[in-house]
Amino acid sequence: MGDKWTLLIVRDLAGGPRRFVELQRVLPGISTEQLRSRLNRMVADGLLTRKRYREVPPRVDYELTERASELMPVLGALARWGYDWSWSTPRQGENVTVGAIMRLAPGLLHPAKGVTGKVELTVKGDPVCAYTLTAHAGRVTLVERAAPDADARVTGSENAWIKAFAPAGSNAGLRFTGDRGLAETLLEGLVAGPERAESAVPVEGVAAARVA
Repeated sequence: MGDKWTLLIVRDLAGGPRRFVELQRVLPGISTEQLRSRLNRMVADGLLTRKRYREVPPRVDYELTERASELMPVLGALARWGYDWSWSTPRQGENVTVGAIMRLAPGLLHPAKGVTGKVELTVKGDPVCAYTLTAHAGRVTLVERAAPDADARVTGSENAWIKAFAPAGSNAGLRFTGDRGLAETLLEGLVAGPERAESAVPVEGVAAARVA
């Protein structure tokens, strides 16, 4: 677990299986050989499964095992420590990966057992990225795709999400539809600061999402 990349790979597979090239894309800085070696070791250690498809070109998917999924609370605790002690307003030009924060949801979010439902989070960019959080029996799961049957939806540009996640975050750029209470409940654990702006975006019945 102490390897530089192991927990990051677990985080980036939290939303479902990925191909090798997809992991390279979301893990900037890792070399092809480093990634191949680390994935092989994680498969051997029972943390990942490898599934090969009979396609041309060849396709191989990597997915977390139950053993690896049990590490998500550890990742959540590390993320919470970072929020409390290291998180700061992004500097000019600093790269903030919104998807990496979203993928921590299964480890960060612990709703009450009575909270049930789906919330779709959309980051408008190139490409548009969608994440669906599902709460059930006191746990949250994540898939990286849209949910036509979502109970609530929160949408914003990448910059809007970055501003919402910042310590002095503003939610002015985020908009939600559907069950606002459910959206707030599932999103509150993903933000860092204890206080949030209470601004609104009045667009034909679509209100700004308050994310904490």
